[in-house]
Amino acid sequence: MKFHHVFFATGAALALNAAAATPRGVINQPGAAEIAPLCQRSIAQAKAQIEKLKALPMARVSVKTVLGAWNELEITLQDIDGSIGLLSQTSPDAEVRKAAEACDLLLSALPNEYLQSDALSARVRAVQARDPVDAMARQKILQDFEAGGVNLAPAERERAKAIFERIDKLSQDFSRNVREGKTQLAFGEAALLGVPAAALVKRARNADGNYLFGLDYPEYDAIMNNAQADATRHDFWLAFQQRGGQANLDILKETVQLRLELARLMGEASFADWTLKRRMAGSARAVNDFLGDVQSRVEALEREELEQLRLEKVKFTGVADAVLKRWDVAFYQQRLKKERYSVDQSVVRAQFPTEPTIAWMMKVTSTLYGVQFRLNKQLPVWQADVRGYDVFEAGSGKYLSSFYLDLFPREGKYKHAAAFGVRSVSLAAGRTPVSVLVTNFNREGFDQSELRTLFHEFGHIMHGVLSRTRYVINAGTHVKRDFVEAPSQMYEDWPRRPEVTRLFAQVCPSCKPIDPELIARMNASRAFGQGIQYARQTQYAAFDMSLHRSVAVDPMQAWIDLESKSPLGYESGTMVPAAFGHVMGGYAAGYYGYMWSQVMALDMRSAFGANAMDTKVGARYRQLILERGSEREPGELVQEFLGRKPTADAFFREITGQLDTPKSASAKP
Repeated sequence: MKFHHVFFATGAALALNAAAATPRGVINQPGAAEIAPLCQRSIAQAKAQIEKLKALPMARVSVKTVLGAWNELEITLQDIDGSIGLLSQTSPDAEVRKAAEACDLLLSALPNEYLQSDALSARVRAVQARDPVDAMARQKILQDFEAGGVNLAPAERERAKAIFERIDKLSQDFSRNVREGKTQLAFGEAALLGVPAAALVKRARNADGNYLFGLDYPEYDAIMNNAQADATRHDFWLAFQQRGGQANLDILKETVQLRLELARLMGEASFADWTLKRRMAGSARAVNDFLGDVQSRVEALEREELEQLRLEKVKFTGVADAVLKRWDVAFYQQRLKKERYSVDQSVVRAQFPTEPTIAWMMKVTSTLYGVQFRLNKQLPVWQADVRGYDVFEAGSGKYLSSFYLDLFPREGKYKHAAAFGVRSVSLAAGRTPVSVLVTNFNREGFDQSELRTLFHEFGHIMHGVLSRTRYVINAGTHVKRDFVEAPSQMYEDWPRRPEVTRLFAQVCPSCKPIDPELIARMNASRAFGQGIQYARQTQYAAFDMSLHRSVAVDPMQAWIDLESKSPLGYESGTMVPAAFGHVMGGYAAGYYGYMWSQVMALDMRSAFGANAMDTKVGARYRQLILERGSEREPGELVQEFLGRKPTADAFFREITGQLDTPKSASAKP
């Protein structure tokens, strides 16, 4: 059970006091042969800390002796667990990834044991909090004990422990099956008509001279957005929807059954009921009501948008009764937006070349939050493309934290986009944070979707590296799962604001100036596709909830049943659940959280009004939202930031396409 697991943190073949010995911001990367002994030493140190805390006389229980000791335990585990997670997901060396995975399972087994300790839980319960921060830390630890099974009878504890360990192993296998996939498809030049030349110029070919495409996102975008041949899009799309394969379907099915058994052990009817007690939503009923509300608002818009795409297909193919298929959606949406809004994604990509765009994002962020980012070439990296940065307070020059960017795809690397906490802050321990951004972007520049993703994920990074919490357990993104996306979703809006794009020239005077008309057209084009997007998000969330009900279900059949009711239906041979990593990880019975968080994200965005670069509001947002982590309930923090109770008004306008569009960006008649 991964309470402590954060993919990236410091740690290597160091002394046991690794945190103190490691230079600030450094992420060490041990070799394959070093990992096992490092792992054993770190586990031994953690066990010694646990035994010491167990033996603490009850008369000596205090914030310092218990919460302080717990914080030290968290740090010990994070220092090894984070680096091991980094290696297992991003190391170019397959042997290192293998050794890291073996260590990862040993580390994940440790909390399965100590979170069932009566002696430990008794000492945490006995702590008298000095203030609300201590009270929140104490509450969070006690919730972990409850979730770990401390209240169960001995035989049930053992079964719960076995379930946790089995699910950890299954999750690891599931992720590896997607990450290590080596599928390649070969296409001749005729089949790639419409695909940008930049996607072909350096591409490998097979013995027959055909171009080879893997299944990374830049390749997906090149084919699905541009290939004119229906057969090319179909073949690529089908292969993409089969990632993970039958092996992952079997893994997911077993996991769902184990989660139901676990929930029943814990005295709940379903896994959703059990886990949602610790989320903002509070219950499965609240989630299902929310999803029903979203679906009712977007279903008519989805059908209207799909019909417009079908008509675009009729126009392109000349077939009057053409039927829109799932592999058509991205292609015809791009064509429609290009025609209706004059938004060509190849033009967008040329407008936002990779390096200047990254520099611009950093300029915007550092200005907004009053910090400085400095490239630090002395920080060791795990691959040549990776770069590390230090963060300083703009006024005083005080060092705050560090972060790394690992932006481009490669074999064996994590396949999606995510920001992972490397090292969590603890003011009590004098500990500074480190986060890592791992993405799979196109090296040639950013299209509209990638630009949004870049700012989204960097919002997560800021939530981690600007955190100022007392304890590791409350730091940064260690907030309730259905709030964790809010800071990143709010920041998605920034790259399309004129007061933000004006700063681009400051970081790249020699670049082509940002065309305000292009930005206006991009903004207008967002209105189309909202129904399709949010209907699909609702479908994913409903599928997740359907897996975690009070009866066991077969995930693949549950997906077929759900998708078959959608306007485009289910396509035979596809295996979407086999690569749906969220339901195997922290978003189990939690995928709804993306939209739940967005309710607060869009409301918080309104505090900036017409000026997204208002540094006074930025400073207040940094202080109340980014710095506080989970030291207070998220709803309280948002309400204080807004000066009123949050509302869902902005969210429902967003998902139904009711967006503010500049006059210069209106659609063609």
